[in-house]
Amino acid sequence: MLLLTAVLYFGTGYCQSSSILTDFKKLDWLEGTWARTNVRPGHNGSERWYKTSLAELQGMGVTMKGKDTVFVEKFKLVIKDNNIYYTAEVPQNKQAVDFKLTEISETAFTCENPEHDFPKKIRYQRDGNTIKATISGDGKSFDYLFVKK
Repeated sequence: MLLLTAVLYFGTGYCQSSSILTDFKKLDWLEGTWARTNVRPGHNGSERWYKTSLAELQGMGVTMKGKDTVFVEKFKLVIKDNNIYYTAEVPQNKQAVDFKLTEISETAFTCENPEHDFPKKIRYQRDGNTIKATISGDGKSFDYLFVKK
C-alpha cells in the first residue's frame, strides 16, 4: 500500500510538472525582439525576450524619447511552485510583482494578480509577427502593439 501511495504521489507530480513544461513551451513564440508600433511621436519602444532555461524566459522593455531612456521594465515568465508566473520589475515598485498564469493557448496567454493596484491582468496575443499586449484592471485598459524585428 505504501508503494502504491508513493507511485501515485510521485506520478501525479510528474504529470503536473510535465503539463506545466508543455504549457511553458507554448510561450516560445515570445522569444526575440519586438518593436512597439503605437508610441507617441518622437518616442520608440521595444521588448526583448530570451530563454534562459527550460523553465524561464527573461525580458526587458525600454521606451526611448529620442536618445533618452524614459522607462525600463524587466520581466520574466518562470515556472515556480508548479505554476507559471509573469514577474515584473518596474521602478515605481519596491519589489517584483508576480502575476499567475490563468490562461494559455498556442498564440496567447493571460496572467493575473487581483491583489496588485494596477495592472491586475496582463494579456499577450500573437497574430503572425505582431503582438498585442494589454494591461488592465479597475475599468482601465492599455494596449501595446509590437511587430517582430
